[in-house]
Amino acid sequence: MQHVELYSDGSSRGNPGPGGYGTILRYTDHAGDVHERELSQGFRETTNNRMELLGAIVGFEAIKRPCRIDFYSDSQYVVKAFTDDWISGWLRRGWKNANKQPVKNVDLWKRLISAVEPHDVTFHWVRGHAGHAENERCDALATAAADSDNLLVDEGYVAE
Repeated sequence: MQHVELYSDGSSRGNPGPGGYGTILRYTDHAGDVHERELSQGFRETTNNRMELLGAIVGFEAIKRPCRIDFYSDSQYVVKAFTDDWISGWLRRGWKNANKQPVKNVDLWKRLISAVEPHDVTFHWVRGHAGHAENERCDALATAAADSDNLLVDEGYVAE
């Protein structure tokens, strides 16, 4: 099974406000050559959590066959949903959190769960803005995307 390192970060200028994600995919092929791909996009009106989720989604969706993936993010929101198994509780309660409130960003959570499913994933939380090279690069990609002129509409975003 191919091993892939996936790094992602999200950014929002205001919360809500313009936002973006940055994602890095890295793998070593059978000849020992390292391949790396960077993905990013900005959105006109969104939230930081939506961009954290979308950065992960885009990375997982870019991987076209089942792989062993080490996923790195500074978002405890994304990482703990898997490592602390929040998702099982949400599903059991009909997409309600432990306080019986609707889970936010269900559209993206469903998409992420589906994107993760074919893979063997280990989730890693990294401290943001602490010198982790790939996290810093993803942050730079995300903020540049949020600040760009090429901003899309986040179709799933609903102002609260």
